[in-house]
Amino acid sequence: MNNPGAVLTLPLPADFRHADVLRFYARDREQVSERTAGQCIEKALHWQGQPALLQLDFSKPGSVVAQLSAEAPNTSALLHYLRNLLGLNQDIDGLRIAHGEHPEIARLLKQTPGLRMPQRASPFEAACWAVIGQMISVEAAISVRRRVIRTLGTPLPNGMVCHPEPAALLGASADELRSCGLSASKAATLKRLADAVDSDLLPLDAWAATIPPPAAAIAAGLAQIKGIGPWTQGYILLRGYGMLDGSMHGDVVVRKRLGTLLNLPEAPDQPFTEQWLARFGEWKALVAAHLWAMPADTPAKDY
Repeated sequence: MNNPGAVLTLPLPADFRHADVLRFYARDREQVSERTAGQCIEKALHWQGQPALLQLDFSKPGSVVAQLSAEAPNTSALLHYLRNLLGLNQDIDGLRIAHGEHPEIARLLKQTPGLRMPQRASPFEAACWAVIGQMISVEAAISVRRRVIRTLGTPLPNGMVCHPEPAALLGASADELRSCGLSASKAATLKRLADAVDSDLLPLDAWAATIPPPAAAIAAGLAQIKGIGPWTQGYILLRGYGMLDGSMHGDVVVRKRLGTLLNLPEAPDQPFTEQWLARFGEWKALVAAHLWAMPADTPAKDY
Protein backbone atom coordinates (compact mmCIF):
# COMPACT_ATOMS: atom_id res chain seq x y z
CA MET A 1 0.00 0.00 0.00
CA ASN A 2 1.25 3.46 -0.83
CA ASN A 3 -0.07 4.93 2.41
CA PRO A 4 0.76 2.58 5.28
CA GLY A 5 -1.49 4.50 7.69
CA ALA A 6 -1.01 2.55 10.90
CA VAL A 7 0.71 -0.72 11.69
CA LEU A 8 -0.03 -2.59 14.92
CA THR A 9 1.17 -5.91 16.27
CA LEU A 10 -1.48 -7.50 18.44
CA PRO A 11 -0.63 -10.47 20.69
CA LEU A 12 -3.04 -13.38 20.46
CA PRO A 13 -4.07 -15.94 23.08
CA ALA A 14 -2.42 -19.34 22.89
CA ASP A 15 -5.75 -20.92 21.91
CA PHE A 16 -6.55 -18.39 19.16
CA ARG A 17 -7.92 -20.13 16.06
CA HIS A 18 -6.67 -17.94 13.23
CA ALA A 19 -7.78 -20.57 10.69
CA ASP A 20 -11.39 -19.76 11.64
CA VAL A 21 -10.85 -16.11 10.73
CA LEU A 22 -9.19 -17.04 7.44
CA ARG A 23 -12.04 -19.39 6.56
CA PHE A 24 -14.67 -16.80 7.47
CA TYR A 25 -13.12 -14.20 5.16
CA ALA A 26 -12.53 -16.70 2.34
CA ARG A 27 -16.18 -17.65 1.89
CA ASP A 28 -16.65 -15.53 -1.26
CA ARG A 29 -14.50 -17.32 -3.82
CA GLU A 30 -14.50 -14.25 -6.09
CA GLN A 31 -12.86 -12.20 -3.29
CA VAL A 32 -14.57 -8.93 -4.09
CA SER A 33 -14.45 -7.33 -0.65
CA GLU A 34 -12.16 -9.78 1.17
CA ARG A 35 -9.05 -11.61 0.00
CA THR A 36 -7.08 -14.37 1.65
CA ALA A 37 -3.67 -15.69 0.69
CA GLY A 38 -1.66 -18.00 2.90
CA GLN A 39 -1.85 -16.60 6.43
CA CYS A 40 -2.95 -13.12 5.31
CA ILE A 41 -6.29 -11.36 4.90
CA GLU A 42 -7.13 -8.16 3.04
CA LYS A 43 -10.46 -6.49 3.78
CA ALA A 44 -11.89 -3.45 1.98
CA LEU A 45 -13.84 -1.33 4.45
CA HIS A 46 -14.88 2.15 5.45
CA TRP A 47 -12.86 3.58 8.32
CA GLN A 48 -14.56 6.60 9.86
CA GLY A 49 -16.42 7.21 6.61
CA GLN A 50 -13.43 6.84 4.30
CA PRO A 51 -12.61 3.81 2.11
CA ALA A 52 -9.56 1.94 3.37
CA LEU A 53 -7.78 -1.39 3.19
CA LEU A 54 -7.12 -3.50 6.27
CA GLN A 55 -4.45 -6.18 6.10
CA LEU A 56 -4.06 -8.90 8.72
CA ASP A 57 -0.97 -11.12 8.77
CA PHE A 58 -1.10 -14.20 11.00
CA SER A 59 2.20 -15.69 9.79
CA LYS A 60 4.08 -14.86 13.00
CA PRO A 61 3.06 -17.32 15.76
CA GLY A 62 1.29 -15.78 18.74
CA SER A 63 0.41 -12.46 17.13
CA VAL A 64 -1.23 -10.70 14.21
CA VAL A 65 0.24 -7.73 12.35
CA ALA A 66 -2.49 -5.33 11.27
CA GLN A 67 -2.01 -2.56 8.73
CA LEU A 68 -4.71 0.01 7.91
CA SER A 69 -4.42 2.37 4.94
CA ALA A 70 -6.12 5.34 6.57
CA GLU A 71 -4.89 8.82 7.33
CA ALA A 72 -3.45 8.87 10.87
CA PRO A 73 -5.99 6.53 12.48
CA ASN A 74 -6.41 6.74 16.24
CA THR A 75 -4.33 3.88 17.61
CA SER A 76 -6.57 3.26 20.59
CA ALA A 77 -9.70 3.16 18.42
CA LEU A 78 -7.98 0.85 15.96
CA LEU A 79 -6.88 -1.50 18.73
CA HIS A 80 -10.43 -1.65 20.12
CA TYR A 81 -11.73 -2.32 16.61
CA LEU A 82 -9.25 -5.14 15.98
CA ARG A 83 -10.01 -6.82 19.28
CA ASN A 84 -13.70 -6.79 18.39
CA LEU A 85 -13.07 -7.94 14.83
CA LEU A 86 -11.12 -10.99 15.99
CA GLY A 87 -13.44 -11.88 18.85
CA LEU A 88 -10.81 -11.23 21.51
CA ASN A 89 -13.31 -9.45 23.78
CA GLN A 90 -15.64 -12.44 23.86
CA ASP A 91 -15.91 -14.21 27.20
CA ILE A 92 -15.34 -17.72 25.90
CA ASP A 93 -13.73 -18.90 29.15
CA GLY A 94 -16.95 -18.13 31.00
CA LEU A 95 -18.75 -20.97 29.24
CA ARG A 96 -16.09 -23.45 30.32
CA ILE A 97 -16.06 -22.18 33.90
CA ALA A 98 -19.85 -22.10 34.27
CA HIS A 99 -20.85 -25.15 32.25
CA GLY A 100 -17.71 -27.14 31.53
CA GLU A 101 -19.01 -30.11 33.54
CA HIS A 102 -22.17 -30.36 31.45
CA PRO A 103 -21.70 -33.54 29.39
CA GLU A 104 -22.68 -32.13 25.99
CA ILE A 105 -20.89 -28.81 26.55
CA ALA A 106 -17.76 -30.68 27.63
CA ARG A 107 -17.86 -32.59 24.34
CA LEU A 108 -18.26 -29.42 22.31
CA LEU A 109 -15.45 -27.62 24.14
CA LYS A 110 -13.14 -30.58 23.61
CA GLN A 111 -13.91 -30.68 19.88
CA THR A 112 -13.41 -26.96 19.23
CA PRO A 113 -11.39 -25.41 22.09
CA GLY A 114 -10.79 -21.68 21.94
CA LEU A 115 -13.70 -21.06 19.58
CA ARG A 116 -14.52 -17.39 19.02
CA MET A 117 -16.80 -15.73 16.50
CA PRO A 118 -14.98 -13.63 13.89
CA GLN A 119 -16.85 -10.41 13.19
CA ARG A 120 -18.01 -8.60 10.10
CA ALA A 121 -16.12 -5.37 9.41
CA SER A 122 -18.97 -3.25 10.79
CA PRO A 123 -22.32 -3.78 12.51
CA PHE A 124 -24.06 -2.40 9.41
CA GLU A 125 -22.31 -4.94 7.20
CA ALA A 126 -23.30 -7.68 9.65
CA ALA A 127 -26.90 -6.45 9.60
CA CYS A 128 -27.04 -6.42 5.81
CA TRP A 129 -25.60 -9.94 5.68
CA ALA A 130 -28.18 -11.17 8.19
CA VAL A 131 -31.04 -9.74 6.13
CA ILE A 132 -29.66 -11.06 2.85
CA GLY A 133 -29.20 -14.51 4.37
CA GLN A 134 -32.77 -14.91 5.60
CA MET A 135 -34.35 -18.17 4.39
CA ILE A 136 -31.79 -18.90 1.65
CA SER A 137 -28.65 -21.01 1.45
CA VAL A 138 -25.27 -19.59 2.41
CA GLU A 139 -24.05 -19.97 -1.18
CA ALA A 140 -27.02 -17.97 -2.48
CA ALA A 141 -26.54 -15.29 0.19
CA ILE A 142 -22.85 -14.94 -0.71
CA SER A 143 -23.80 -14.45 -4.36
CA VAL A 144 -26.42 -11.79 -3.56
CA ARG A 145 -24.05 -10.00 -1.17
CA ARG A 146 -21.34 -9.97 -3.84
CA ARG A 147 -23.67 -8.35 -6.35
CA VAL A 148 -24.82 -5.75 -3.81
CA ILE A 149 -21.19 -4.84 -3.07
CA ARG A 150 -20.23 -4.63 -6.75
CA THR A 151 -23.29 -2.53 -7.61
CA LEU A 152 -23.32 -0.12 -4.68
CA GLY A 153 -19.95 -0.41 -2.91
CA THR A 154 -16.92 1.89 -2.96
CA PRO A 155 -14.00 0.65 -5.11
CA LEU A 156 -10.39 0.78 -3.91
CA PRO A 157 -7.39 1.34 -6.22
CA ASN A 158 -6.41 -2.34 -5.89
CA GLY A 159 -9.71 -3.45 -7.42
CA MET A 160 -11.39 -4.51 -4.19
CA VAL A 161 -14.72 -2.99 -3.20
CA CYS A 162 -15.92 -1.77 0.20
CA HIS A 163 -19.33 -2.86 1.39
CA PRO A 164 -21.85 -0.07 0.65
CA GLU A 165 -22.60 2.50 3.29
CA PRO A 166 -26.23 3.23 4.30
CA ALA A 167 -26.45 6.26 1.97
CA ALA A 168 -25.60 4.09 -1.04
CA LEU A 169 -28.41 1.67 -0.24
CA LEU A 170 -30.82 4.55 0.30
CA GLY A 171 -29.90 5.98 -3.09
CA ALA A 172 -30.39 2.69 -4.92
CA SER A 173 -33.53 2.14 -6.94
CA ALA A 174 -35.80 -0.83 -6.43
CA ASP A 175 -34.70 -2.17 -9.82
CA GLU A 176 -31.03 -1.96 -8.83
CA LEU A 177 -31.63 -3.90 -5.64
CA ARG A 178 -33.78 -6.51 -7.38
CA SER A 179 -31.08 -6.94 -10.03
CA CYS A 180 -28.70 -7.98 -7.24
CA GLY A 181 -30.97 -10.92 -6.47
CA LEU A 182 -32.81 -9.39 -3.53
CA SER A 183 -36.49 -10.12 -3.08
CA ALA A 184 -38.81 -7.13 -2.84
CA SER A 185 -39.26 -7.71 0.89
CA LYS A 186 -35.53 -7.94 1.60
CA ALA A 187 -34.82 -4.87 -0.51
CA ALA A 188 -37.42 -2.96 1.51
CA THR A 189 -35.94 -4.21 4.80
CA LEU A 190 -32.45 -3.09 3.75
CA LYS A 191 -33.86 0.32 2.83
CA ARG A 192 -35.55 0.65 6.23
CA LEU A 193 -32.36 -0.47 7.97
CA ALA A 194 -30.20 1.98 6.01
CA ASP A 195 -32.62 4.84 6.69
CA ALA A 196 -32.62 4.15 10.44
CA VAL A 197 -28.80 4.06 10.52
CA ASP A 198 -28.39 7.10 8.26
CA SER A 199 -30.81 9.15 10.37
CA ASP A 200 -29.06 7.99 13.57
CA LEU A 201 -32.19 6.34 14.91
CA LEU A 202 -30.11 3.18 14.91
CA PRO A 203 -26.56 4.26 15.92
CA LEU A 204 -24.89 0.93 15.18
CA ASP A 205 -21.31 2.26 15.17
CA ALA A 206 -21.76 4.31 18.35
CA TRP A 207 -23.05 1.22 20.10
CA ALA A 208 -20.02 -0.73 18.85
CA ALA A 209 -17.69 1.86 20.40
CA THR A 210 -19.36 1.45 23.81
CA ILE A 211 -17.77 -0.94 26.31
CA PRO A 212 -19.69 -3.14 26.62
CA PRO A 213 -22.21 -2.50 23.84
CA PRO A 214 -25.76 -1.97 25.16
CA ALA A 215 -27.32 -5.29 24.17
CA ALA A 216 -30.86 -4.43 25.23
CA ALA A 217 -30.87 -1.11 23.36
CA ILE A 218 -29.44 -2.72 20.22
CA ALA A 219 -31.98 -5.54 20.25
CA ALA A 220 -34.83 -3.09 20.90
CA GLY A 221 -33.70 -0.80 18.10
CA LEU A 222 -33.38 -3.65 15.62
CA ALA A 223 -36.78 -5.01 16.61
CA GLN A 224 -38.36 -1.74 15.44
CA ILE A 225 -37.25 -2.43 11.85
CA LYS A 226 -39.89 -4.35 9.93
CA GLY A 227 -38.30 -7.49 8.50
CA ILE A 228 -35.75 -7.95 11.30
CA GLY A 229 -37.08 -10.71 13.52
CA PRO A 230 -35.53 -12.62 16.44
CA TRP A 231 -33.15 -14.77 14.34
CA THR A 232 -31.85 -11.75 12.43
CA GLN A 233 -31.46 -9.75 15.65
CA GLY A 234 -29.51 -12.57 17.28
CA TYR A 235 -27.25 -12.97 14.27
CA ILE A 236 -26.52 -9.22 14.10
CA LEU A 237 -25.67 -9.17 17.81
CA LEU A 238 -23.35 -12.14 17.29
CA ARG A 239 -21.58 -11.13 14.08
CA GLY A 240 -21.75 -7.35 14.51
CA TYR A 241 -21.02 -7.03 18.23
CA GLY A 242 -19.60 -10.37 19.37
CA MET A 243 -22.45 -10.79 21.85
CA LEU A 244 -22.77 -14.38 22.96
CA ASP A 245 -26.17 -14.32 24.67
CA GLY A 246 -28.53 -14.29 21.69
CA SER A 247 -30.52 -17.44 20.99
CA MET A 248 -29.94 -19.02 17.57
CA HIS A 249 -32.70 -21.60 18.05
CA GLY A 250 -34.24 -20.73 14.69
CA ASP A 251 -31.09 -21.67 12.80
CA VAL A 252 -31.54 -24.85 10.76
CA VAL A 253 -27.92 -26.02 11.12
CA VAL A 254 -27.95 -25.40 14.88
CA ARG A 255 -31.05 -27.56 15.21
CA LYS A 256 -29.62 -30.33 13.04
CA ARG A 257 -26.33 -30.38 14.93
CA LEU A 258 -28.15 -30.37 18.27
CA GLY A 259 -30.07 -33.42 17.14
CA THR A 260 -26.78 -35.12 16.33
CA LEU A 261 -25.22 -34.07 19.64
CA LEU A 262 -28.16 -35.42 21.63
CA ASN A 263 -28.48 -38.52 19.44
CA LEU A 264 -32.07 -37.66 18.55
CA PRO A 265 -33.84 -39.42 15.65
CA GLU A 266 -34.41 -36.06 13.90
CA ALA A 267 -33.63 -32.40 14.31
CA PRO A 268 -35.48 -30.88 17.29
CA ASP A 269 -38.02 -28.13 16.73
CA GLN A 270 -37.45 -24.49 17.63
CA PRO A 271 -39.13 -24.55 21.06
CA PHE A 272 -37.03 -27.53 22.16
CA THR A 273 -33.84 -25.92 20.82
CA GLU A 274 -34.66 -22.59 22.47
CA GLN A 275 -35.25 -24.28 25.81
CA TRP A 276 -32.06 -26.33 25.54
CA LEU A 277 -29.92 -23.32 24.68
CA ALA A 278 -31.53 -21.15 27.36
CA ARG A 279 -29.85 -23.07 30.18
CA PHE A 280 -26.50 -21.66 29.06
CA GLY A 281 -27.55 -18.06 29.70
CA GLU A 282 -25.13 -15.45 28.44
CA TRP A 283 -23.28 -18.01 26.29
CA LYS A 284 -26.27 -19.28 24.27
CA ALA A 285 -24.91 -18.00 20.96
CA LEU A 286 -21.43 -19.36 21.71
CA VAL A 287 -22.97 -22.80 22.25
CA ALA A 288 -24.71 -22.38 18.88
CA ALA A 289 -21.34 -21.51 17.35
CA HIS A 290 -19.86 -24.70 18.77
CA LEU A 291 -22.76 -26.61 17.19
CA TRP A 292 -22.00 -24.95 13.84
CA ALA A 293 -18.36 -25.97 14.20
CA MET A 294 -18.79 -29.53 15.46
CA PRO A 295 -17.49 -32.30 13.20
CA ALA A 296 -20.19 -33.58 10.85
CA ASP A 297 -20.60 -35.23 7.48
CA THR A 298 -21.86 -31.97 6.00
CA PRO A 299 -19.74 -28.86 6.75
CA ALA A 300 -21.68 -25.98 8.26
CA LYS A 301 -21.00 -23.11 5.90
CA ASP A 302 -23.04 -20.82 8.16
CA TYR A 303 -20.17 -20.82 10.65
